[in-house]
Amino acid sequence: MSKKKDSFADEGLAGAIFTTETQVLAHTNVQHDGDDPLNDILSSPVGFIEQERYTCAIGALQSVVAIPKAVPILHSGPGCGTMIQGFFERSTGYAGGSTSPCTNFSETEVVFGGTERLRKIIEGTYKVLNTDLQVVLTGCTADIVGDDTAQVVNDFKRDGRPIVQVDTAGFKHNNLVAHSDVVNAIIDQYVHKFAANVTPRSDKRLVNLFASIPYQDPFWKGNLREYKRLLEALGLQVNVLFGPESGGVSEWQTIPRANFNILVSPWYGLPIVQNLAEKYGQPFVCFGHLPIGAGETGRFLETVAAFARENNAGTNRCDIKALIAKEEQAYYEEIDNLATFLLEFRYGLPNHVHILHDGGYVVGLARFLLHEVGIVPKEQFVVDNTPAEFQDAIRADLAAASDKRVIPLYFTADAGAAQHAIRALKHRGRGLIIGSGWDKELACEKNYDFLSASAPSPYRLVLTTNYVGYSGGLRVIEDIYSAVLATYA
Repeated sequence: MSKKKDSFADEGLAGAIFTTETQVLAHTNVQHDGDDPLNDILSSPVGFIEQERYTCAIGALQSVVAIPKAVPILHSGPGCGTMIQGFFERSTGYAGGSTSPCTNFSETEVVFGGTERLRKIIEGTYKVLNTDLQVVLTGCTADIVGDDTAQVVNDFKRDGRPIVQVDTAGFKHNNLVAHSDVVNAIIDQYVHKFAANVTPRSDKRLVNLFASIPYQDPFWKGNLREYKRLLEALGLQVNVLFGPESGGVSEWQTIPRANFNILVSPWYGLPIVQNLAEKYGQPFVCFGHLPIGAGETGRFLETVAAFARENNAGTNRCDIKALIAKEEQAYYEEIDNLATFLLEFRYGLPNHVHILHDGGYVVGLARFLLHEVGIVPKEQFVVDNTPAEFQDAIRADLAAASDKRVIPLYFTADAGAAQHAIRALKHRGRGLIIGSGWDKELACEKNYDFLSASAPSPYRLVLTTNYVGYSGGLRVIEDIYSAVLATYA
């Protein structure tokens, strides 16, 4: 497997994105000040990584599944869809997981090519499924063999079929990067057809939101619902594009009309808003971490509202202040109700936390827990294989959380190494680990409390729960202290 960097097609976008599995080893080293002993643990050249918290590029089929009545078609081996289903579980949607149409690329296709088989699968899918959009995603074998998938797809486009094609070979990059590839392919190959009769940015109150990656973020449905609710309360109309809160493919057709775009992410999704800025002249505002709880949600709303005013979206300062005051009143009323509980259990609650998650969640949760819950963030681990060029910005975002406390932050794609690092740490008091299902055993080893909040998460069922916003902050508190109380049973 090559250790070369794989860049975005447009060098003007976000620069180099590194590939998965053994290829990440060159940059799992931690960029942290001083002779930190954890560096030796995290940068050990073991030759492989353990407990990957994301999938290969074809995992972006879940982004297609999250669009109502859109269907991913896999031009790959039969194991690819099964692997993605096993990682994300409970994520079949309209036609995902084991129900995704697949060419089942075999030795015959390796020798003779698989384009005719792909053509038959696409034709059969139109006959069997009532679809609004089909997205063909290629696996490793199809890309290695060099099948002209685009030509097959173009034949169907000429017949007026709503269909696009994306190269998602697993050796290229991971599903966090491929999510942007999929979204941009739909914009460039499908949405753009509807822009001819539309004046870009013609709807001053309409915005496109790009936030949680479907299924990679277990709380994506609830998060998008809460973002939509809050932004609509500002007086904006919101294209969330994914999930039950979206209008499906018809909503995607209105993307060019939006006045501006909102990105809630430290890096993933950036190529999408940059593409839209170039294609339709739409400016974008970025919020680098999840706004959780009263403080950060208020800051998020004020940031978006100020940007909306700059772009003549008509938001009113007084209305925004009134909205934040109303939301905070309900939020702090619930916080006040915690007083008796906190007083009774003050010696039996966690006082520090380690988080293993993507950059947006690590910073968002750390800020929230420090300022609004009183749980001190100790060593934090970003395990989403963050490209090197974005790490300093994430580090600065976390450092800005407090001018009195330094929160150590480490970047590694090797979550197993992060676990070994936590094993070597000793802190006074009761600890908490927030991570994926893989971290439950580690929490037991250290006698820490545990909250499952990232994929894969086999120990928790998440349907429409949200972790962003005011209600999201309250839910995080509920989940943490419910886990604590369960230990007293």
